[in-house]
Amino acid sequence: MAFGLIHYNTPGDTIEEFLDFLVEAGFGLAEIQVADVWPEGEANPEARAEYVAHYLRERDLTVSALTAGNNFCVETEAEITAQAERMKRVLDLADILGTKILRTDGGWPGPDDTRPGSYWVEPIVKCLERCLEFAAPRGFKFAIDNHGNVTNEWPVQLMIFDKLPSPAVGANLDTMNYRWWGQSVELLREIYVGIAPHVIHTHLKDGIGSRENYQGRVLGEGEIPLEFAVQCLKDTGYEGPWMAEYEVFDGDKAADCQRCLQWMLTHI
Repeated sequence: MAFGLIHYNTPGDTIEEFLDFLVEAGFGLAEIQVADVWPEGEANPEARAEYVAHYLRERDLTVSALTAGNNFCVETEAEITAQAERMKRVLDLADILGTKILRTDGGWPGPDDTRPGSYWVEPIVKCLERCLEFAAPRGFKFAIDNHGNVTNEWPVQLMIFDKLPSPAVGANLDTMNYRWWGQSVELLREIYVGIAPHVIHTHLKDGIGSRENYQGRVLGEGEIPLEFAVQCLKDTGYEGPWMAEYEVFDGDKAADCQRCLQWMLTHI
């Protein structure tokens, strides 16, 4: 069983430094951000992805998922088509990196949009249906994160799964984000039980508080019932990646990420 870390708020400013850290710390999996291989202005992301894939192979590391950086909270045909066309190229980059999992956002409505998260279920499903036409035959899966101001509402995640019951669509379970959104610690157990059957990728993350009072913590040192979340996944037969996300911004990143790995080794 291998454990991994997402390339976000980690030791090292570059993708190379991040991957070198994973090896030194003992991680075996890396979640790569699409900007690592397709930064703004990059005309040939495929070549960049080939370079990163080679760097990974040299260090015996595997990619758990590619973060797609999508926005499915769109409504016009032109916007949906643009998201689908972009996703085709993102899938090609994921193929080069050796992963079939795309960690996706539901999306991000405009800052002045006050419509409820449930409003965006249909647009998100339309975008996913369009993407599945070319992604599912290639064996790709979309892990929808409980992230942002739409799919952090866990009923919205479940509505998407109900409307699009496909084995190629599931959840990325971020154990902290529901709490960050404002759900009580007590409700998290119910949420994990409901989401667990849909999970195809994870972000194990700990912390305390919500919104402006949120503070990240090393795994096992916050208020999140992580062991319960892990057991829920095991009870459903989950065999996907176990990934840590470190969101402490004033700590010793290298030492703290190693402590997160030790928690996973001990409790998973």
